[in-house]
Amino acid sequence: MRQIVKNKMRIEGLSVVIPALNAAAGLPATLAALGGAPDEILVVDGGSTDGTAQAAAGARVITAPRGRGTQLAAGIAAAQNPWLLLLHADTILAPGWAEAVARAMAEPGFAYHFRFALDDHSAPARRLERAVAWRCRALGLPYGDQGLLIHRSLLDEVGGLRPLPLMEDVDLVRRLGRRRLRALPVAAVTSAARWRRDGWLARSARNLTCLGLFTLGVPPRIIARIYAGRRGG
Repeated sequence: MRQIVKNKMRIEGLSVVIPALNAAAGLPATLAALGGAPDEILVVDGGSTDGTAQAAAGARVITAPRGRGTQLAAGIAAAQNPWLLLLHADTILAPGWAEAVARAMAEPGFAYHFRFALDDHSAPARRLERAVAWRCRALGLPYGDQGLLIHRSLLDEVGGLRPLPLMEDVDLVRRLGRRRLRALPVAAVTSAARWRRDGWLARSARNLTCLGLFTLGVPPRIIARIYAGRRGG
């Protein structure tokens, strides 16, 4: 079980944007880890049928068409603060995140991501964490499950977050570039359920395939079908 520590620190000027779809089971833990630190928490529901909106206690819930990029773009547009923390619904920020974010907010010319971690104690989980750490260090390519802290002015400068059906995180960090990305010394602990369900190698291979296709210019709508494991329509 992932440790959750409610934060008593208050961070003025920070909106947390969480896209969610049928996330009722894990969302309360994600919100509990945030505590009362952010000025604002927005949960952007993409049409859930499991009570996600009811599980988002303490957050402002808005709706948007299904798709993480579309939902994030809607949340960013609705957010009321200059600083934005984009966070997945199944990711729990580790203790100390608020202090790290508050320090980072002194330098709005950079975007910041957390250290990738999984809520799994197996050897495959540790290998995946090391691979992600290498990817971030060598390629400057964090994914959305590591969170992204960014000032609205910098986001606007690079063209905003595009409402893509998939790869919206890669698209944004590539436009930011390595020189404007910094790592925070705190973990973002993500659910390993997808890897346990699909298989560690199979899931990682599919993610890598999607990245390669996006790099080659394949439209995100086609990559989304591959990611979902379906063809056509």
